[in-house]
Amino acid sequence: MNLTDVTQKRGAISDMEKSKNNVKEILRKKRNVISSEKMIETFIFLCGISSILFIFSIFVFIFKEAYPFLSTRFELKEFFLSPQWMPNGEAKVEYGGMALLMGTVAVTFVSICLSVPLGMGAAIFISEFCPPRLREITKIIIESLAAIPSVVWGFIAITMINPLLIAVFNIPVGLNVLNAGIILAFMSIPVIVSLSEDAFRSVPTSFIEAGYAMGATRFEVIRRVIIPAAKKGLIAAILLGVGRAVGETMAVLMASGHSIRIVSSVMEPTRTLTATIAAELGESPKGGEHYQALFTIGLALFTISFIINFLASRLIGKKRRGKKG
Repeated sequence: MNLTDVTQKRGAISDMEKSKNNVKEILRKKRNVISSEKMIETFIFLCGISSILFIFSIFVFIFKEAYPFLSTRFELKEFFLSPQWMPNGEAKVEYGGMALLMGTVAVTFVSICLSVPLGMGAAIFISEFCPPRLREITKIIIESLAAIPSVVWGFIAITMINPLLIAVFNIPVGLNVLNAGIILAFMSIPVIVSLSEDAFRSVPTSFIEAGYAMGATRFEVIRRVIIPAAKKGLIAAILLGVGRAVGETMAVLMASGHSIRIVSSVMEPTRTLTATIAAELGESPKGGEHYQALFTIGLALFTISFIINFLASRLIGKKRRGKKG
């Protein structure tokens, strides 16, 4: 074997070792990539499952605090049919939630009657009539309403809407159902506008073009094509607006007049379930019957909010699946 053959063999061996090293390096990098992907997947999974665990933990905590009252003192008939909420009554202690429920329903109903037409109209304008540059500015302005703290809305209700209602309707006090409904309407509008605008923009272009091809005007296309096609998304927007109104506390506490009664007019003061918890929880001794009754109200609110959000999520999911199909 001459020197040339030895040199060639050594070169071949060196090339083979380099190839092996390259393969090992590629495999090592691939393992690192797979390991990193698994870590990211695990982190995302933990983030997702933590939300469920947090919600479940909140429910367990509220139920644990309310259970002694539910198992010993709670009466379904009294809570839903009696308007007397007197947890500190000297003659008789009563936990009738009818007036609080009716106050919550009244304030929410007024807010939805105001926020749905305004929100839907704003969503139609943004999605169908607004120029692109103005569209972005308008969306930012509307969505910025959601960033205003609820206590600031309460100050607006007391200092601006209260004297306005007194002057317009000639009533002694302007803190009532209408005042709270107006404030809640402004607080619900960003949710309704955002979801409604998404629902309008998700309508297939072919539907709209078919409407114009049949000779329909712009308003006829909106009324007969776009709104019916976006129906599920619009219902979901309304439901989430209702959930926003039902769960609001501080603004309602400051704007509603804080009076426990069965209201017969939007000009009368009222008190909601959330306002009752905020007003009385700090004054009730921990572990006492009054304390447990307030947590029972919280359990009812949690259940109502969960049902509303579940229905809205189902409708949004069906709309998205229908769009993919």
